[in-house]
Amino acid sequence: MREISLDRLRTLVVIAELGSFAEAARVLHLAPPTVSLHIADLESRVGAALLSRKRGQVRPSAIGETLVAYARQLLSGAEQALEDVRRQAEGLGGRVRLGASTAAIANLLPQALHKLAAEHPGIDVQIAVLTSQETLARLADESLDVGIVALPQAPIKGLSIERWRRDPVVAFLPANWQCPARITPQWLATKPLILNDSTTRLARLTAEWFIAAGQHPTPRIQLNYADAIRSLVAAGYGAALLPHEGSSALADARLLTRPLRPTLWRQLGLAYRAGTAERPTRHVLDVLRSLRLS
Repeated sequence: MREISLDRLRTLVVIAELGSFAEAARVLHLAPPTVSLHIADLESRVGAALLSRKRGQVRPSAIGETLVAYARQLLSGAEQALEDVRRQAEGLGGRVRLGASTAAIANLLPQALHKLAAEHPGIDVQIAVLTSQETLARLADESLDVGIVALPQAPIKGLSIERWRRDPVVAFLPANWQCPARITPQWLATKPLILNDSTTRLARLTAEWFIAAGQHPTPRIQLNYADAIRSLVAAGYGAALLPHEGSSALADARLLTRPLRPTLWRQLGLAYRAGTAERPTRHVLDVLRSLRLS
């Protein structure tokens, strides 16, 4: 089916508003025969008269009124679409799709989103809870724009991955435990443990920390949700190893945190498609980079 031109619909709307073919031609900067051709084409498509002429006044017919109403909606929607796209191209608005883990979303993104809202209030960040591998896969298939991923990662063609943050991993312990000033793998391996899900990079890091000391503890439970892990530690269910992201963790009198010996670090990176990114994506990356820790 041949599409109806927006130009023809605009001609119909202007004639309905001005009540004159000649005035519509003047306002639209069209030759009068072109205006007549637009209406004739629409009437041919509809199969009915759209305008009536009485006493020198041009008015829409009943069918014409219906089409005029729809035409106004379509023209308004087209103008809004162009305005939204223009704002996105200029970095004044638009949508950025971001993937990250629950811990990064809860502890790191709020500060970034607050800053972004202050500097670029028209940008809408849509967040997906994903593992690092899921994030990279969705960046590769272009269903995400930015990802926060655990490092290191193997190079992926078409993606850029840059170092972003390096946060210490610390022991989270029930407040009623008698704990040394620094937590060693040998001491912690004798305690009930709440560790990250084995599919995560943090789980591999902590396993390597234990193995390097000759320890192979079996956790009581494995989760991939930092807040739930902290809640279980606060309830006395066991100890956990989690990144300490500055002041991100809320104070809880039921919890103790202790540094590790040897130290352990969790590294995060920013991932995005290589090449020139759209301005809204660049603004989001710049805000995230402002939270960079070496």
